[in-house]
Amino acid sequence: MKRKLLCTLLAGMGLGLAGLAQAQVSDNLVKIGVLTDMSGLYADLSGSGSVTAARMAVDDYTKASGSKLKVEIVSADHQNKADVGSSVARKWFDSEQVDAIVDVPTSSVALAVHEVAREKGKVMLNSGAASSDLTGKLCSPNTVHWTYDTWMLANSTGGAMVKNGGDTWFFLTADYAFGHALERDTSEVVKAAGGKVLGSVKVPLATQDFSSFLLQAQSSKAKIIGLANAGGDTINSIKQASEFGITKGGQNLAGLLVFLSDVHGLGLQTAQGLILTETFYWDLNDGTRAWSKRFASANGGKYPTMVQAGVYSAVTHYLKAIDAGKTDDGTKTVAKMKELPTDDPLFGKGTIRADGRKIHPAYLLEVKKPAESKGPYDYYKIRATIPADKAFRPVDQGSCPLVAKK
Repeated sequence: MKRKLLCTLLAGMGLGLAGLAQAQVSDNLVKIGVLTDMSGLYADLSGSGSVTAARMAVDDYTKASGSKLKVEIVSADHQNKADVGSSVARKWFDSEQVDAIVDVPTSSVALAVHEVAREKGKVMLNSGAASSDLTGKLCSPNTVHWTYDTWMLANSTGGAMVKNGGDTWFFLTADYAFGHALERDTSEVVKAAGGKVLGSVKVPLATQDFSSFLLQAQSSKAKIIGLANAGGDTINSIKQASEFGITKGGQNLAGLLVFLSDVHGLGLQTAQGLILTETFYWDLNDGTRAWSKRFASANGGKYPTMVQAGVYSAVTHYLKAIDAGKTDDGTKTVAKMKELPTDDPLFGKGTIRADGRKIHPAYLLEVKKPAESKGPYDYYKIRATIPADKAFRPVDQGSCPLVAKK
């Protein structure tokens, strides 16, 4: 009788332990929210394409790994407003069992969501926003900054322009966190190289008429007009600068953040010769080409931007970390993401540092002339590859409190 009772108790304990192991993934479901710009000036570089990338990541990872994770993708439009973004994040985390938020273009929105994720112990996988403060003084144990940032852009594109003689600058700066950070980081590069910043003008987000701002830049006589903006603002400012004949007058434009979708919108006739930096391009190798063709097929023929590629890679590594750590607890999963090396066909092998910065190579690119292009989206020539250990700010220079001081 005693032996039978003992066996019954042990069996019950076994069932309990099995249930506990299963319960480490909350609700038996991993829920990922793609928080993005669905209808504004960043919709082409992120938007519905980022949702497509997240879904591809889930499908590809579960098929390749044999993972038994149940994963759901939801999405929302943050309208490029920090209050809207943080409100969606709170609702998702508090009442809709969302475990991680991915993408989040617009740095002001990303910085707000970043704080909500920290407060709630959830995960933020940032691919869309650029502010280097996300892994600097404001770094969090719950955020991974995946694709690019303002320090990288400033030191690659900005640095290349200064080396080629562009030693006087005037900035057209998007008037919010991203633009301010990009102007700040690029100004430091210019000054460190012996150049001068002659001035800047702050431009409201989603401005349609850049004429007064371009006239100020033109009258500054600066050799380089730095465009510290992105998406639709970059397209409009470059088009209108061409109409004003600014480049014909001897000044050069520095597109400090230019995406494949921007070049597509501008056309090669207008965009040719632009120098820019990206961390992903569809035509880098066989792996990027194969994935990009699948993506384009699912995305209405539009090829991926680096933001959308970053969403795919970040979600893939996040799921890998959940399986490895056997939990979807936000803080523990980000710690596991940092512990595991990253490796995928889009960004290659890399790491995630203590400050949350994902490390991989970057590419200094030049937009082709129309005659050099072999077809749609064949837009870039690679001028230089910046190795992973040089592409991003040194870990001990960002003032991140998560980084142990030597």
